[in-house]
Amino acid sequence: MKPTEIPQAFSGPLPPTEFNMARYCLATNAAECPDKIALIVVQDEKAPKDAAEQWTYGQLDGAVRRIAAALLDSGLKPGDRLMIRLPNTSAYAFLFFGALAAGIVPLPASSQLTVEEAGFLLDDSGARAIAIADEFDMSTGDAMRFTSDDIAEMITYARTVDYAATRADDPGYLVYTSGTSGTPKGVLHAHRAAWGRRPMYQGWYGISGDDIVLQAGAFNWTYTLGVGLTDPWANGATTVLFTGKKDVQVCPLLLERYEATLLAAVPSLYRQILKYCDLSAVNLEKFRHGLTAGEALSPALLKDWQKATATNLYEALGMSECSTYISTGPGMKTREGSPGKPQLGRAIAILDADDANSTIPLTPGSIGLLAIHRSDPGLMLGYWDRPDEDAAVYRGDWFVGGDLAHFDEDGYLWYEGRADDVMNAMGYRVSPLEVETVIATHSNVAEVGVCEIQVRSDVSIIAAFVVPADLDKADAASILSHTAGRLATYKQPREVVFVETLPRSPNGKLLRRQLAAAFSKVAG
Repeated sequence: MKPTEIPQAFSGPLPPTEFNMARYCLATNAAECPDKIALIVVQDEKAPKDAAEQWTYGQLDGAVRRIAAALLDSGLKPGDRLMIRLPNTSAYAFLFFGALAAGIVPLPASSQLTVEEAGFLLDDSGARAIAIADEFDMSTGDAMRFTSDDIAEMITYARTVDYAATRADDPGYLVYTSGTSGTPKGVLHAHRAAWGRRPMYQGWYGISGDDIVLQAGAFNWTYTLGVGLTDPWANGATTVLFTGKKDVQVCPLLLERYEATLLAAVPSLYRQILKYCDLSAVNLEKFRHGLTAGEALSPALLKDWQKATATNLYEALGMSECSTYISTGPGMKTREGSPGKPQLGRAIAILDADDANSTIPLTPGSIGLLAIHRSDPGLMLGYWDRPDEDAAVYRGDWFVGGDLAHFDEDGYLWYEGRADDVMNAMGYRVSPLEVETVIATHSNVAEVGVCEIQVRSDVSIIAAFVVPADLDKADAASILSHTAGRLATYKQPREVVFVETLPRSPNGKLLRRQLAAAFSKVAG
């Protein structure tokens, strides 16, 4: 793959000028198959199957348009922001799509936020309203307040409205990401973001209207909103969402009971399923394959899953600003350690990390910054109220998000971590991902996180934080020896720290800075 072969713009079909995300996901199926089940919400995995909450496409379309009418009648106007801080129930999903249907901009927030964190999002977004459950009570200032009871009434509101005649580039929804500065920043997506997910349909899922997708994530996570709701509904599929108490042993039972064909989860959940569940005791005849994102899929986990289930796991790489754009999928050869290739139509390039003005894609094998062409319909409109940061992430027509990677000669992408995670070892730039991949092949390593730690004011070393598979057999010398023949000397860790868990964000991403900070406290 030569630089001249890198697509210079998104080459897939573009959305129509008039485009509403909620209409795109719901209207066609409501008209063509109104009685088909669109959503099954399971609160109690032990209850009979027919006791689960079920919504057809016709019912879902009606509920969403009633909510849209209620929101507009409350005084909200298209373009206003509506923050959602509700428990993980169907009402959350309905309100998100109801706001989109009205042209109002929903801000899905995590139920795990502290009062201070939620208050920051409310203030920073300038939201005119907030939907909030009693258990998440907080000061809402001048913002209009909707309770859980209010949302329940909206679902049965007396009138409906048609989907708003929004344009593809109109603001659709707002999500907040931690960013590298430590202060959350809003990522504003257009309605066209749903259309921008189309390359995933066959490039990652292999989805059709016959699929039943199981997703156990929270609604505030774009992974759940996209993989669990937006994409299945846009394809006329059925979504099964579990909102009960988290228990890894529930997952295989749900796969069997609801005859799910696809499972969307982070790799750590698949790892826990293999460790704690007896898969031979459940019927997975309908299950086709699993989807993974949020953290790297290790070659060992992939092999273990394939052996245990005779099915595959397909990985995807993405970001809050564009969702997933690199993936493997059905019919594509998986290359261990790589999340795959750019999805059909995407224009993805690797740009020089040391030349902030360079817009020339690097050749295969060269590590640089991962870039997405601004013509991609899945790319954000921009950061909310942060014009300086908007300007900083673009090089000409390329959006550069801070991820380091390289392409191989066959077009597979190899992720090298975040630019701000790269370690400096003996003057060499070392990706923690490279070191982690090697350590993860040790027989007694369940999870590993690698970062650079400072042991003296002028000395820093590479350290490996390891969750051992068997604590009684934890042996730092064995792990160090394991890396000696597999990594260059300057890449090898000098310290191994055994821990019970690794710090991760709610989305499953490893928080390397917390590893380094924790070590500093212990050493101090």
